[in-house]
Amino acid sequence: MTEQQFYEQLKANGITLSDTQLQQFSKYHEILVEWNEKMNLTAITDREEVYLKHFYDSITAAFYIDFSQPMSICDVGAGAGFPSIPLKICFPHLKVSIVDSLNKRITFLNHLADELKLENVHFFHDRAETFGQNPQHREQYDLVTARAVARLSVLSELCMPLVKMGGRFAAMKGAGAAEELSQGKKAITMLGGKETAVHSFTLPEEESERSVIVVEKAKSTPKKYPRKPGTPNKSPLS
Repeated sequence: MTEQQFYEQLKANGITLSDTQLQQFSKYHEILVEWNEKMNLTAITDREEVYLKHFYDSITAAFYIDFSQPMSICDVGAGAGFPSIPLKICFPHLKVSIVDSLNKRITFLNHLADELKLENVHFFHDRAETFGQNPQHREQYDLVTARAVARLSVLSELCMPLVKMGGRFAAMKGAGAAEELSQGKKAITMLGGKETAVHSFTLPEEESERSVIVVEKAKSTPKKYPRKPGTPNKSPLS
């Protein structure tokens, strides 16, 4: 996906980028490639692939969720900043927090935010399991996102405790989302969520399958969740 195709595809979906925003995406790609030589941030570095598989793919969440209003977002395990940093560039008013267990990725994100002059972004070096038990963050966010982090039954336990009552959890998935959802429904209910929508589509050009699963927080998450670090992955709720 060329920069022009990226711009046009987003415009066709109601998102018009300014020259400044397009420059931010261009700089994002440059910094990503530069830092990727020092640390493993992504296997995808080709410019057109980054625009399609990282930038555009991250922003597809905005085709199904309204980001036009002020909103606090927590991105769990964002790695190199996906999906929250591309969303932040498109919607500068968003208040974004990213939690990641690798400190070197947090160092990269801090540098990236400085270079792109992003405001109201906060980065936390922590495990999602301990972060979700922190009273300063537990049930504080309007929207919690995660992209390609873990199976939905595991991911729900990492993300749902951070969602405020009436807020939402959006899991960005590839093929097999329907099966993950059927296996994760019990966990979602146990954690206070109710499934609200599954939006499926194909990524332009390569026609690969994508889904955005949106879960609404209906009840407070029981205090025992999330469990200790590593436990959700070893023993998913079922």
